[in-house]
Amino acid sequence: MPTNKDLKRVVRERMSKTGESYTAARARVVAKHGAERADAFAAEAGMSDDAVFAKTGGTWADWVDALDAFGGMQRPRREIVDHLQNDHEVAPWWAQTVTVGYERIRGLRQKTQRRDGTFEANKSKTFPVPIAALYRAFFDDAERGIWLETKPTMRTCKELVSVRMLWPDDTQVQAYFTDRGDRASVQVQHVKLPDKEAVARVKEDWARRFEALAAHLHKSD
Repeated sequence: MPTNKDLKRVVRERMSKTGESYTAARARVVAKHGAERADAFAAEAGMSDDAVFAKTGGTWADWVDALDAFGGMQRPRREIVDHLQNDHEVAPWWAQTVTVGYERIRGLRQKTQRRDGTFEANKSKTFPVPIAALYRAFFDDAERGIWLETKPTMRTCKELVSVRMLWPDDTQVQAYFTDRGDRASVQVQHVKLPDKEAVARVKEDWARRFEALAAHLHKSD
């Protein structure tokens, strides 16, 4: 929103052009600025207001205001994610998405870049299996070994919600699961990548891995 002095100037300019009352002109100026702010936030975050509102109950402007009040500019990413999940009841994957969008809006990271200067690759896919089967394919060591050629170290897990793994090259993978009835989705965030070139390569790798996972789940069905 413009400063109070600037707002009054813009309102008066509109009044002189349209003949509106101060109240009517001010309402139009505020509405226009709000729309411009929303468009700018959505562009920076890389997701529309409608999409984030449908899944979280808040627009980008809502979340920017809430996280600014929380001190998000100074807090580490994990604290923001936990705050969204615990205090605002945002689902795990969407808590990550809102956090990333907020950091982009506030200039704390570029697209695909994290606050620490490293980069991340994101890849998602929906599979025609129940969430328990998809989660097990990631969580169970023996089953994971069938479709995933890499041998990661399991770090943490939350049943049917998420798993975190450490790759042999010290990059990290976070997988978040969503129940879609007779189907289930997984969103993979592969983090701690050194540069944008690695992002492109890793996304291609996960596309190939998802093909192998789909074949494995089809055989197991």
